[in-house]
Formats: sequence, C-alpha cells, structure tokens
Amino acid sequence: MATTETERLLARLQAAAARGDDEAAEHTAQALRGQGARAVPGLLALSRHPQADVRWWALRALAEIPHPHAPTRLAEALTDPDPAVRQVAALGLRHQPSPQALPRLLTLLADNDRLLAHLAADALAALGQQATLPLIDALQNSTPAARIEAARALAQIGDKRSISALFAALDSPSPLVEHWANEGLERMGVGMVFFKPGG
Repeated sequence: MATTETERLLARLQAAAARGDDEAAEHTAQALRGQGARAVPGLLALSRHPQADVRWWALRALAEIPHPHAPTRLAEALTDPDPAVRQVAALGLRHQPSPQALPRLLTLLADNDRLLAHLAADALAALGQQATLPLIDALQNSTPAARIEAARALAQIGDKRSISALFAALDSPSPLVEHWANEGLERMGVGMVFFKPGG
C-alpha cells in the first residue's frame, strides 16, 4: 500500500521532534495543518508518544487544525507528566476553547508553573462568558497568584456579571489584582463611576 503525503509528514514530524530539530518540526507542523482533518488521527496517536518532544509537536500541530477531537485531546494533555507538554496544551486551548477543559484550567491558575497558569488564564478567557462565574469564584476564593490570573481573564472577557467582583478587587492587597480589576472595569466602560455617590 502506497504511503500517503499525510503519513510521510507525520513520520517526518516524529523524526524531527525526536532529534530536536525544531525548525524542521515547525515546517512539518505547518504542512500538516494544510492536510486538515486527514492529519488528525495520526497527530492524536503521536500526541501519546512516549517521548515528550514528540507529544509536544503533535499537540502543537493538532491545535492548528479545527477538529472536534482536537480540544478534547488538548484538555487531556493538561495533565501530561511533562511541564512543556502541559503548556502547549493550554496554549492550544486558547485557539480551540473547550468547556470540557474548564475545571482543569481553573485548577491550573494556582499552579507553581506561572507560565502554565498564565496560559490557562488565556484559555479560560477564550471560553468567554461561560468561564465568568467560575473565574469570579477564583478571584474571590483562590490563592493570591490565582487571583491575579482570574482578574486578568475576567478583564479580557468583559462580562458585566463580573463588575461587582472586579470592583471589590480594587481593594486587593495585590497591585496586579487591582490593576487587572481596574483594566476590566475600564474596558466595560464603568471604571470608578460604577458606585458613584447617590447612584
């Protein structure tokens, strides 16, 4: 049976990732994006490869292809044993938001890996208003570091249901929480006039 172009690209991606050739892997990942849905089964298989670099590049390529199985696999990869793989999964979920990933992304806001926490917040912001109420809870009840990311995500979403929580966060002892709360209120056009005297 003849090898298809998709199969050749998948083999090339695996080989480039395994030898640490990022330039070749990136070029091949872009070529696989052009294959669309045909590349997804192979990328799903590679995303479970024993070598972390291969999993990373498979997820990197998978995130570029709009497909119903992509966000599901990216959500699963948030628990990968390798920190870089978890990061690329969170990054991918910013491009392909998944409600299924919401609970895990919320947990990651408090992760010691602050880059991962930042990427998780971006992925939550990409979910839009469906992430608002859980993020309000995180802003009010989570760790200090997680509160920063929750405030930043709420500022990006701009859901008016977060106004009261963001206004309360202006009194936060964290300058970053205060900054993002103020940023979110300004983006929604309320700022300091929300609770004006006599209003």
